[in-house]
Amino acid sequence: MAFKDILVHLDPGPRSLMRCELAVRVAAASGAHITAIHAVNIPTAAMFYGYAMPAVSPGPEELVEMMRAEGWKTASPVEQAFRGFVQREGIEGEWRVVEGDPAEVVPLHARYADLVVVGQPNRYEPRSDGTDQIPANVVMSSGRPALVIPFAGNFTTIGAHILVAWNASREAARAVNDAMPLLKLAKAVTVLAINPKGGVYGHGEVPAADISLHLARHGVKAEATHTVTSDISDGEALLSYSADIGADLIVAGAYGHSRAREVAFGGVTRTLLNEMTVPVFFSH
Repeated sequence: MAFKDILVHLDPGPRSLMRCELAVRVAAASGAHITAIHAVNIPTAAMFYGYAMPAVSPGPEELVEMMRAEGWKTASPVEQAFRGFVQREGIEGEWRVVEGDPAEVVPLHARYADLVVVGQPNRYEPRSDGTDQIPANVVMSSGRPALVIPFAGNFTTIGAHILVAWNASREAARAVNDAMPLLKLAKAVTVLAINPKGGVYGHGEVPAADISLHLARHGVKAEATHTVTSDISDGEALLSYSADIGADLIVAGAYGHSRAREVAFGGVTRTLLNEMTVPVFFSH
């Protein structure tokens, strides 16, 4: 199944235009409709009544309206850029402004799309408006895959050479299935098993060979490989291998353990979200 409905989260941030352009490019390659969502987090007037405010103008209702107007004004240049990209690629697009916490409304709207394109949180410049929680919330609560674009770096291609992180888990299998439209369009696909294990729940005689055969039956020519490392984490090994082969997209299952355990002890998902150097396609 091809992507036919793509959602991209846009904001006034410095990386929004790159995220927009990449999302539109993926939509054009897939023949998909693309929707841009811009979340404006506006408090209710009732919130202001909880504070000791002088009885002067503007009052709480007026303040809310002023904040709403400012939010829509800030969104205007982002909308213009989005419409420009859509027109250039000759695809169908929709601009959508919604009010609410971005970490809540984006996953909600994501449930009606095949793919969601979001931005990696910048750990050096954390934000308090809810946008930093969008990627994890989309992956965990939307039921849809997320394509996360790094907060640094320039990307002229996406999905030409894809690196699949394979550990024979349910999440990895889900990610491969969800990413099939991109895998079919790729010029090269490498399936990497890191520190593969044997046994019933392992990789078989040749690590990653079985999933590569499955991909071949879908018309995807994939190379199966594996690596063994003990001095760095699996996530770091994955990013290092990605750089070595010049991959421009990583496909990975997200949160194999509970999110609480991931946060406490790290994990591939946390490493990729924090340190990604190329776009990452996450699926849970």
